[in-house]
Amino acid sequence: MQNWIIYAIGFLAQILFSSRLLLQWILSEKSKTVLTPRLFWQLSLLASFLLFIYGYLRHDFAIMLGQTLTYFIYIRNIQIQGAWHKFPKAFRTFLWLFPFLIVIYYYNNNKLDIQNLLQNENIPLWLLIMGSVAQVIFTFRFIYQWIYSERKKESSLPAGFWILSLIGAILILAYAILRKDPVLMTGHLFGSIIYIRNLMILNKQHG
Repeated sequence: MQNWIIYAIGFLAQILFSSRLLLQWILSEKSKTVLTPRLFWQLSLLASFLLFIYGYLRHDFAIMLGQTLTYFIYIRNIQIQGAWHKFPKAFRTFLWLFPFLIVIYYYNNNKLDIQNLLQNENIPLWLLIMGSVAQVIFTFRFIYQWIYSERKKESSLPAGFWILSLIGAILILAYAILRKDPVLMTGHLFGSIIYIRNLMILNKQHG
């Protein structure tokens, strides 16, 4: 596949990720409190869908790992907000099965090469480890958010979510610079600004 198509998929995913943050930020600024709009999770799920594909096409295990860990948490938040049942049943089934279908498809077509993902000549082992750790930290924000929301019985974005977001984004930004990946670089540079702003709003809210 041509590089411009691969990068187009990646940038589209990042545009969707940035759009969800922009939407959340604007609504939060207006209400002077950190909000979690329904569209935030819907855009997250679609963006994760595309970024997983981008990670595979780039043979980037760190990206695929991060999206695999958060994909189902996005679905769970849509469920908590009571919007999951509004999707057609066939579409819901497809979304649940998508990650497994991708693995089965590539495996049966001899295109799934784990060794190629873990031993990419363009990504030294130390950089792969760094990127994977960064993705795990960045992903843990959603595990934290998920547990927090399950306890509160409502989908919300607490301060810990934004702190982990900022730490993870800075690490992934460093990885993106070393990896020379414009998709990750653009997305996380923009994201870091909004993470800081949300922490400022929360600080004023509880101050």
